[in-house]
Amino acid sequence: MATYLVTGVAGFIAARTTHLLLDAGHTVVGVDNLNDYYDVRLKEHRLAQLQGRANFSFTKTDIEQLPALDLLFTRHKFDVVLNLAARAGVRYSLENPFVYLATNAQGTLNILELMRRHGVKKHVMASSSSLYAGQKMPFNEELPVNTPISPYAASKKAAEVMAYSYHHLYQIDSTILRYFTVYGPASRPDMAQARFIKWIDEGTPIHLFGDGSQSRDFTYVDDIARGTVASLNLPGYEIINLGGGQNPIKILDMIGKIEGLLGKKAVYDRQPFHTGDIKETWADISKAKRLLGWEPQTNIDQGLKLCVDWYRANQTWLKDLKY
Repeated sequence: MATYLVTGVAGFIAARTTHLLLDAGHTVVGVDNLNDYYDVRLKEHRLAQLQGRANFSFTKTDIEQLPALDLLFTRHKFDVVLNLAARAGVRYSLENPFVYLATNAQGTLNILELMRRHGVKKHVMASSSSLYAGQKMPFNEELPVNTPISPYAASKKAAEVMAYSYHHLYQIDSTILRYFTVYGPASRPDMAQARFIKWIDEGTPIHLFGDGSQSRDFTYVDDIARGTVASLNLPGYEIINLGGGQNPIKILDMIGKIEGLLGKKAVYDRQPFHTGDIKETWADISKAKRLLGWEPQTNIDQGLKLCVDWYRANQTWLKDLKY
């Protein structure tokens, strides 16, 4: 059994991935700064489900703080680092680009440098489909991604190339996972499906950017967690898409599916299309199938039903969260 460091462990994807590692009998040391980018109660909810489990320990710290991280590396002998901590969200990165560079780029450098110092040879990192802006679909990993259109995407590109530098110089194997529009129960409240479920249920107008024809390759969180775990033993430096791998789904079509599940109609507050957003995403997942034996198992109808079921089961305390 291995010992894993999971950064951003109270986050949406990291928490699900950690459950899978613990289910397999591994030891997980989780770190998270529990920042208030969104309501901390949701992070605490995910963390509470982990803290009662055997072989799990948690330290509140920030990957931007090199000395605090160094103490963890000194205290534990990590076999693998899953670097899943990140500042997420395209729109907010235009408002505060500095925190995105600090966490996504400097934080990644801190992780890689400590891996070098302490002899840890395997690194898995969360990246983003946002890098593919302006490229031909379906997006494959060989496409040049040198024109990021948001500070968020730029910070992820910086992290990817830094990981390559450390692979080249110090033989640290890195698997870069480009996630495509991950959704599911207990997701960030600023994510589309979470907002739409709550707003449609309450009769609150949906903030719809553009005409709703923009589309995404939605990917269910448990599928993403499985793909992340499948990448742990992959050698070398590889960039791999984890996405739905199907024709993109329009935002209006997703809203329609949620309306059907709730038995209610959406009310719209239409706003201009945001210049930092990509109009469409569509993952070519042939590399993930070939190298990881991975493909998604949960389609959008199944996934949205699970989201609505979770929302209803937790509605009492969710009503006070800011969306």
